[in-house]
Amino acid sequence: MTMTDPLSDAAARKGSADLLILACLESAELHGYDLSRQIADRSEGLLTFRAASLYPLLYKLEDAGWVEGRWRQPKGQRRRRCYRITPAGRRVLARQRTRWSSFVRALSRAAGLTGA
Repeated sequence: MTMTDPLSDAAARKGSADLLILACLESAELHGYDLSRQIADRSEGLLTFRAASLYPLLYKLEDAGWVEGRWRQPKGQRRRRCYRITPAGRRVLARQRTRWSSFVRALSRAAGLTGA
């Protein structure tokens, strides 16, 4: 039996995906590749999303009304779908930040993590 790194395991990231995406879109409109790159950069490479998993999440957030996607075609480049956070998404992000902060504090105490 091989144990996987929990940070790279898809199941471990599943619950945090909405938070990560909304947080990245909070300050800028991004297309999928840039969004994926920003998550990797912000997590110093510990969290990564491939297009196959990122785009279904973006479509789900769009259906929920938390992000808005629109097609853009920068001059001399191919057409891309760019996403931005909506006012409803900002409210969800604020609630998720509060919940995740409480969860991380409780997990740190319960697991005896230091410096978390």
